[in-house]
Amino acid sequence: MNEDIAAAACARFSGTYAEARQKFRDHAKDVRTYPSTARGPEGEELSTDAAWFGARDAAKVGIILSATHGVEGYGGSACQLDWILERGIGRLHADEAMLLIHAINPYGFAWDRRVTEEGCDLNRNFIDFNAPIPHNVRYDELADALVPRALEGPVFAAAEARIKAFREKYGETAFQETRKSGQYRHPEGMFFGGFAPSAARLTLERIADDFDIARRRFVIVVDYHTGLSPYGYGELQCEQPSGMAGYRRAREVFGESVTSPDLGTSSSVKLNGTHDEYWQRMLGDRHLYLCLEFGTYDPERGRRVLRDDHWLHAYGKLDSRSDAAMRIRRAVREHYYPEALDWKEMVLCRSRQVQRQILEGLRRFG
Repeated sequence: MNEDIAAAACARFSGTYAEARQKFRDHAKDVRTYPSTARGPEGEELSTDAAWFGARDAAKVGIILSATHGVEGYGGSACQLDWILERGIGRLHADEAMLLIHAINPYGFAWDRRVTEEGCDLNRNFIDFNAPIPHNVRYDELADALVPRALEGPVFAAAEARIKAFREKYGETAFQETRKSGQYRHPEGMFFGGFAPSAARLTLERIADDFDIARRRFVIVVDYHTGLSPYGYGELQCEQPSGMAGYRRAREVFGESVTSPDLGTSSSVKLNGTHDEYWQRMLGDRHLYLCLEFGTYDPERGRRVLRDDHWLHAYGKLDSRSDAAMRIRRAVREHYYPEALDWKEMVLCRSRQVQRQILEGLRRFG
């Protein structure tokens, strides 16, 4: 198709989860649907949709995921559609395939939230729940300040003062690690990893089984996110489970722009329970996992919109259609999905580069 990038940016991005799902289904053709038990804001049905392109018995497979963090799915969905419409299938060799997993967290996508219907951060949910659970002690200390019981008045002022004091005492890196690395005790809180595998995690495991991913010779997974790194820039982040060997493989394929929290080069801190724990357990050194993180706005703004979203669902007791609830929802969406043409163009340009590199990586290691 090879549209002008601005025209493509206008056409690929959607205004709602429902629109994004319909576009994906219209163009992917051979789609396998995984219904969700959750419902959307209008009571509508939700689903994750998976589409396979290329040889069914391909030894080498690329996987592109969208909406791990729900509201971040606008960018990932557009890039999946772009791969289809730019005739990505025509670039596959005989022993290669691409699996597009659209809206792995459909509840979060439909409701403009990062979390699943359980209130779980899916990218903290892939720990082994039969092993000792990571304990984020410092999160316990800050839990009721990070998600206070009120967004105004003395309770709110005291919460913000505690956060300020924590930052001054321990430093910004320690604060971000405390807030973001994952916690497993406060279901109403931020970056809650769950008490058990979430519905979205179980869906991903079903998809991997249905498409027989474990037997493939080499797999590259790129998980699309938004919210970290400079505005519009697509940062390719490795995660800890694959270790430095995985980081080195990623650098061979994707170049010097690959970052690692282990080395302190990533805009992300070290995390527990990420997607890569799942892929590493399944495939070991037969895979690469990267988070493609597109920057939006100031991270402190992100803290505030997430605080308000968690407050709304834990303590707000507001009708979802109320002005206050809609204002909070819009603010979350705006932070993770800048509806500006320049941002959309930047996302598509970087995405096309990464999608080309996925195929180059499959040929290098597969």
